Amino acid sequence: MSATGIAEIGTWRTRALVWLLHRFFLLSRGMTMGVRAACFNDRGEVFLVRHTYVPGWYMPGGGMEHGETALEALAKELREEGNLVMTAAPEFVNVYYNSKTSKRDHVLFYRVTVEQTAPRLPDREIAESGFFALDALPDEVTDATLRRLQELSKEVELSDFW
Repeated sequence: MSATGIAEIGTWRTRALVWLLHRFFLLSRGMTMGVRAACFNDRGEVFLVRHTYVPGWYMPGGGMEHGETALEALAKELREEGNLVMTAAPEFVNVYYNSKTSKRDHVLFYRVTVEQTAPRLPDREIAESGFFALDALPDEVTDATLRRLQELSKEVELSDFW
């Protein structure tokens, strides 16, 4: 195998073409992308949040902003929604198409080990949050949350749909 390859976008002509194509893709293939994580503490409990604006209990996460990497978005959402910090590198699980939110939405899902730096107090976004044993989840856990936990425990096969 060769030690070096060619530059993917090396010439001005290629750069111009890629720039034009990406402008076209923005209009024709626009999509949204978010991150979400199953966050486990050292006791094996999963962290869940209940938002003020939608019913049910969810794993923490949110949308990626322009110029933000997936891991930057993940760290930000964990910090904002739970005062959580990752104690090990996140494990990428799957990318899901979330057609229930939008025909353009995708979710990058991770499994992470975390520590909580301080209790997460309720505010306008988060009504309540906490760590739960897998056999003692709160009432009204969302269907997608349960499916992701079942996928992680190998009870069901991974799906492509959130």
